[in-house]
Amino acid sequence: MEILLLATGGTFDKEYNEITEKLVFKETHIPQMLKLGRCRLDINLRTVMLIDSLNITEEDTRLILETCRKAKEERIVITHGTSNMEKTAKTLGDTIKNKTVVLTGAMSPYAFGSSDGMFNMGCALAFVQALPHGTYVAMNGKYFASDNVRKNTKTGDFEPI
Repeated sequence: MEILLLATGGTFDKEYNEITEKLVFKETHIPQMLKLGRCRLDINLRTVMLIDSLNITEEDTRLILETCRKAKEERIVITHGTSNMEKTAKTLGDTIKNKTVVLTGAMSPYAFGSSDGMFNMGCALAFVQALPHGTYVAMNGKYFASDNVRKNTKTGDFEPI
């Protein structure tokens, strides 16, 4: 079973720029994460964009949707910023019915060495293989249907609506 893994950015792939003292995107860290995790799955990695989800536009969301719709793979994992993850998940869930799509992210950058991204990635890859067709958010060991999830901005956790 081939899994399409789409990188779209978010905290997952941010790095610290010592010159500008800002978090920036250079390239996705997913290949290193898969290697470190000794992943043996058949994965087709594609970088769609590398942006902060606070800046995601309707056009960006449409690009993610169209990439999923046109994909030959029935199993798709998307790395996404946590700020608007549930909105993108809802859009995908309302449209895509014949595939299993799992969005995941991180609360701190992988490059910092103490990220939850490795755990969330592993969970997302397991969930995408086990769950029926539909769109889900996978964070902190849990999964949520795309129409029943929100980010609690006080705790930083994802929870059912």
